[in-house]
Amino acid sequence: MASILDEYEDSQNIRQSAQQHSRLSSTNIGITHSGFVNARLEEEKPIFNKQRIDFTPPEKINHLAVCNNQLCMSLGKDTLLRIDLAKPDQPNQTELGRKDDSKVHRLFLDPTGSHLLISLNTSECLYLNRNTQKVRSLSRWRGHLIESVGWNKLLGNETSTGPILVGTSQGIIFEAEISANEGSLFNTNPDQYFRQVHSVEEDGKPAPVCCLEVERGLENKYFIIATTRKRLFQFVGKVAEGSEQQGFSSIFNQNQDLLPSFQEFPANMGHSEITFYTPKLRTSPKAFAWMMGNGVLYGQLDYVRPDSLLSDVQVWEYTPDIDLNHNKPISIVLTQFHFLLLLHDRVKAICTLNGQVVYEDVFPDKFGSLKKMIKDPVGGLVWIYTERAVFRYHIQRESRDVWQMYMSMNKFDLAKEYCRDRPECMDMVLAKEAEHCFQNKRYLESAMCYAQTQNYFEEIALKFIEAKQEEALKEFLLKKLNNLKPSERTQITLLVTWLAELYLNRLGQLESDGNSVIFKETRDEFRQFLSSSKHRDCLYNNRTTIYDLLASHGNVDDMVYFSVVMQDYERVISHYCQHDEYSAALDVLSKHCDEKLFYKFSPVLMQHIPKNVVDAWIQMGKRLDPKKLIPALMNYSQMGSTQQINETIRYMEFCVYELMVTEEAIHNYLLSLYAKYKPDSLLWYLEQAGTHASEIHYDLKYALRLCAEHGYRQACVLVYRIMELYEEAVDLALEVDVDLAKSCANLPEDDEELRKKLWLKIAKHVVQKEEDVKKAMNCLSSCNLLKIEDILPFFPDFVTIDHFKEVTPHLSAFKQNRLEDLHKKLAATTQSSKSRHRPAPKDEGDTSSLGKATAGTSREQIKSDIDDIVASECVYCGELMIKSIDKPFIDPQKFEEEKSSWL
Repeated sequence: MASILDEYEDSQNIRQSAQQHSRLSSTNIGITHSGFVNARLEEEKPIFNKQRIDFTPPEKINHLAVCNNQLCMSLGKDTLLRIDLAKPDQPNQTELGRKDDSKVHRLFLDPTGSHLLISLNTSECLYLNRNTQKVRSLSRWRGHLIESVGWNKLLGNETSTGPILVGTSQGIIFEAEISANEGSLFNTNPDQYFRQVHSVEEDGKPAPVCCLEVERGLENKYFIIATTRKRLFQFVGKVAEGSEQQGFSSIFNQNQDLLPSFQEFPANMGHSEITFYTPKLRTSPKAFAWMMGNGVLYGQLDYVRPDSLLSDVQVWEYTPDIDLNHNKPISIVLTQFHFLLLLHDRVKAICTLNGQVVYEDVFPDKFGSLKKMIKDPVGGLVWIYTERAVFRYHIQRESRDVWQMYMSMNKFDLAKEYCRDRPECMDMVLAKEAEHCFQNKRYLESAMCYAQTQNYFEEIALKFIEAKQEEALKEFLLKKLNNLKPSERTQITLLVTWLAELYLNRLGQLESDGNSVIFKETRDEFRQFLSSSKHRDCLYNNRTTIYDLLASHGNVDDMVYFSVVMQDYERVISHYCQHDEYSAALDVLSKHCDEKLFYKFSPVLMQHIPKNVVDAWIQMGKRLDPKKLIPALMNYSQMGSTQQINETIRYMEFCVYELMVTEEAIHNYLLSLYAKYKPDSLLWYLEQAGTHASEIHYDLKYALRLCAEHGYRQACVLVYRIMELYEEAVDLALEVDVDLAKSCANLPEDDEELRKKLWLKIAKHVVQKEEDVKKAMNCLSSCNLLKIEDILPFFPDFVTIDHFKEVTPHLSAFKQNRLEDLHKKLAATTQSSKSRHRPAPKDEGDTSSLGKATAGTSREQIKSDIDDIVASECVYCGELMIKSIDKPFIDPQKFEEEKSSWL
């Protein structure tokens, strides 16, 4: 028994399975032009894999039951063999202990595998619990031939079955409960109670209850299914919450006043059998299959319906080789997509989707006739036995070929669900679905499906073009584009440009039709396409082509949008400027802060919105190079309006005073602007710019020429000073202001000779040009390098002596007398000089000439003598003044006279 589940293999069965699979595979629907090669690298294992258990029973096998990995066999007359499939090497054999001729009629094993009911042909029933060796008789059951049991899946456990239903050969349904406990002193029976709750019949006569099934739905609703040979009954009712232990009597009582719901079929093959399929993750069955005389009734179980549990039912008729008289089916088992029919010599698997036989396994005669087929609802294995052998079926990848069934039924969503891990199959389903939709004029759906296939791109595109379905073609291209890999650049480029053309055609058509709603939706979709991040590189690399397409369709708005997406702001700004939308152009410039675009478009913008442009420049700050803006500024400073000129000056001032720009060109330009349009600011600029050449940032020669051209002499003086051209500065300053000249004359501090020369220029100017002797005398106090004798040559004769009179009172008596004599002589020579100007007689010509020369010589000598007396030293700081420091400023004798002159 150690190898009962491990060592097996029927080579003949494997070959038959492979041949059957090959036959079925050859019927696969082929889709031409697919990119997948439908080839199998290795032989796939069959869905239904039969294994013979390496077990030779000591006696004939009468019955077999299996549930929850617990297997029970009835052998011979009196032997019961139990095997825990998790421990197959530890079988348990029990003797029933019957001395009469009774035989086992049926075996019933509950869902937990703990409770075994043994129905005898003598209308008795025995009970055996998994944890005991003692077979106990159910006395209350005596007199009834048990045909079926409906187990309680909710309350059943290892020690108690909970309330269960029992069907007899006489059509009576009992409710019972069995406990494995020994009971009390007065009640040692395991059967707690056994009472009738209902009876069924056929054709007015009692009929055996072939099968019973109890299922619980929502809100404590219970569904009970009972079958006879031709009828399927349903009982639906609610059990009060907390009263489940009281059993199912209330459900039958609720249906007592009404005839129970049932379905009946005419044919009768002597018995029927119902089987259920429960998915692994569910506790309640999902589908059922009822084997009866007319075929197999198959359907779904719907626990939400109020009156019936069955839904989507259909009858699959038996194949022609099944004869109800000589070759009728024995058992049925339901799986996810198939039901297996057991005949006396073979097993057939029929697909529940289309009723086609997909598998047939013939058993050799040496094992004898097949007796029964059972499915373990927990383990999922299918067991078949004869009198001398036991077989087991592994069902694996049952859904492997289901996609073909759904595809042939045009249930494409289900077909795709069952081939998600098989791309070659998915491709076939999608191609079939696409063709189906196309034939039914569902072109958009067809396009979506075609785009996911590996069919030839050109053929599909041509189909939609010939059908004049541009929208479907667009959807196909979009989907195809999204499926491409980034490395497939050529294909991406082709699809992107083609799609752009299709969108533009569609937009043009909608615009001409006046359909504004769909037009807006399509435009939004187009713009979303243009801004797709996934295909940004392709769109950018082919933007010239896209621009050409947009231009050819006259689609200016979308061209601007595309330019923004591509960050091609130059094109956007150009568009706005061409359409006189200068503010919009400046907004784009300001938003994206591209210096090159500022340099390019500022000239035209400055012409129309100068203030806004300058504001934008100022906002950009040091990111802009002012030198590159000068050409445009110079253009408008020459010929622009007052506003443009003022804004130009404002920006130049910002550059100089805020940004502290030191470029000579900027300062020179600002100088030129001041000289031409804002002269009041020119001198201030020059003064604050610095007084030394190393401090300033403008061209001195340019500034000098500029100021000279415009006649700004004071500014020129300032420039001369910075250039250290002090003589020129003084000369020009004397034309403006003597004080300005004086400020210039003191600048060459290290060159006394030059300073003296400059002051002499000033003094000469004051005496000769302004004829202001007082100013000339002030020059002596302003410059310690000058003496009175230095400036005397500049004075006229008639004022020279008079202005040196704040000297005569301080001379000695001798010098005063000498000076008075010289004054008289000078006056005499002056009088004689005037008379000489009159015409003289001819005979006096020579004498006159001689006298003139003599007088001239005498006059110069007299003046020289006077200078020696009064100009020998400084009027204000000489020795003479020092000696007179204790004397009053006004002679006391002349005080009253002087005083009266001030009144």
